This record gives sequence, structure tokens and C-alpha cells, in this order.
Amino acid sequence: MKSASARHLLVDSEELCLQLKEKIAAGEKFEDLAKAHSSCPSGAKGGDLGTFFQGQMVPEFDKVVFNDEINVVHGPVKTQFGYHLLETTSRQD
Repeated sequence: MKSASARHLLVDSEELCLQLKEKIAAGEKFEDLAKAHSSCPSGAKGGDLGTFFQGQMVPEFDKVVFNDEINVVHGPVKTQFGYHLLETTSRQD
């Protein structure tokens, strides 16, 4: 079964999500922005979700984590929880 490690941050609006993505692109640290802005409890750990298996997260999340480039910030990804920025840090088949 495929597994991956990832980090994310979760906010209520697509606009804020895009602003944070721009800040990361400009050199601000993902971890710092997750701690300051993410509404997910993982924000306290810089957005770190640890390792999980395919199918454990919502489908929109899985699609990005298990298919898109590693070590690239993707998003906004909309789920029932809000808007996410996602970064897959490793993946195992």
C-alpha cells in the first residue's frame, strides 16, 4: 500500500490561501506560516501530518499527495474543511 509524508496548512478562504502561497514562494517558511495561520491542529507542528496511507485522507488530498510533485507547495486545494496548501515531503510505493 502506498504511503506518504506531507505537511499542510488549512485556512477558510481561497484568497488567504493564495496570499500564503505567495509568501512561501517569496521565501517565508511553510512551518512558520502554518503555525501562524492554519486552523488544523497540525499547524502547531508546522503543518506536519507525519506518514499516512493512501485512502486515509479526503480524496482531494490524496489526489495531490499521491500524484503531484514532491517538495513543491500545491494548492489551494478545496475540501469540506476549507482551503489547503499541501507539500508532499516523501512517498513510498
